[in-house]
Amino acid sequence: MKIRALSRPASSAQTPGSNVAKLTRNLDPTQHPFERAREYTRALTAVKMERMFAQPFLGDFEPGHVDGVYSMAKDPESLEHLASGSGDGIVKVWDQSSREEKWQAQAHENMVKGMCWTRDRKLLTCGSDQKIQLFDPYTTPSRSPPIATWHGGAFTSVAHHRNLPNFAASSDKVSIYDISRASGAPVQTLNWPTAIDTITALAWNQVETSIVASAATDRAVILYDLRTGSPLHRTVLHLASNCIAWNPMEAFNFAVANEDHNVYAFDMRNMKRALNVYKGHVAAVMSVEFSPTGEELVSGSYDRSVRLWERQKGHARDIYHTKRMQRVFSVAWSADNNYVLSGSDDGNVRLWRAKASSRQGVKSAAQRQKLQYNESLKERYAHMPEIKRIARHRHVPKQVKKAGEIKTEELASVKRKEENERRHSKKGTVRRQAEREKMILAREQ
Repeated sequence: MKIRALSRPASSAQTPGSNVAKLTRNLDPTQHPFERAREYTRALTAVKMERMFAQPFLGDFEPGHVDGVYSMAKDPESLEHLASGSGDGIVKVWDQSSREEKWQAQAHENMVKGMCWTRDRKLLTCGSDQKIQLFDPYTTPSRSPPIATWHGGAFTSVAHHRNLPNFAASSDKVSIYDISRASGAPVQTLNWPTAIDTITALAWNQVETSIVASAATDRAVILYDLRTGSPLHRTVLHLASNCIAWNPMEAFNFAVANEDHNVYAFDMRNMKRALNVYKGHVAAVMSVEFSPTGEELVSGSYDRSVRLWERQKGHARDIYHTKRMQRVFSVAWSADNNYVLSGSDDGNVRLWRAKASSRQGVKSAAQRQKLQYNESLKERYAHMPEIKRIARHRHVPKQVKKAGEIKTEELASVKRKEENERRHSKKGTVRRQAEREKMILAREQ
């Protein structure tokens, strides 16, 4: 009986153009008893290197503003251009790649309260001088007069429709204007029947474009529907909110920056409780914005720091600060998801890396593979105590650290008081309130 064995030439297992034979690897873990130890060492080295190369601050925009930067707006049609407004009424347009000033104008007599870009790449600004100005930075020279002006109340914020030539402005009410009717009266006015307080923040949903959200000094967050011309519902929080940002990937979700040092994420379809509570700041949160992917947030606070959050987690993944940075009143996320911008009270617009240790530029295939391998190792061994400690450790300013310790002590005291009250009350009369429901005082439909 003849037996014929299969045989293949060695060249069939070689890379074209190479004479190195391919060695197959046995994946049986018993054949590699030291694999986990080696991988743990590599993961530890990777997380240490990540912290060593963490240099988030790239620089500030020159020459900056004379007064504090209180509002910023990204051009949705450009990856490079950003507008900022200061307390002295000056509006500037910057080139993010070169960090240089491209255009400027004296837009208002005093503080620029809000700004946004229109769909045809013009710039809308509103200020405390009861005016809304329309500029064209791309075709007019610096210090040109506005091409249109709208007069009204003490405007606090402005937002533009994604497709239509309409924009919303807030004062003691929400007014909808048509850009084609320059200097005309609002085409629609929205307000809550019983609310007469000043609206401090306004955001137009860029996905569900008939929804507008606002926050007022009476601590209320109100949602309006332009199709019916009426408000949807009103939710009163414990403290006032300073900024509203819609999630660009989830049409019904938005975040509010609150005076109680927290950022709250809500689903407009169920306002009984928050989707998430982002804790970490030790002073009022002045500004918040979602990343273009909708998976992360950036917030700027009165405690002179910028924090970055993952959408599903309640604690910041990173904190950015510099020695000379003052209170942060405006933040923005670049359209390519790689950078973060902040405007502070010291007149500077600063540029940061979204991931502190990442570097832009062309990488070789081996370098990309190595980075991906390191990320997988860090994810696999993230639960190990030493790796977790190194990955979470951040140096923070002394004032922020001390304020955080005091705040932790105060919150622990409040929790002890609530537990004592519940323990010494009749069973069922005092229930534990969920952390995501605590901030809501009242709801009106």
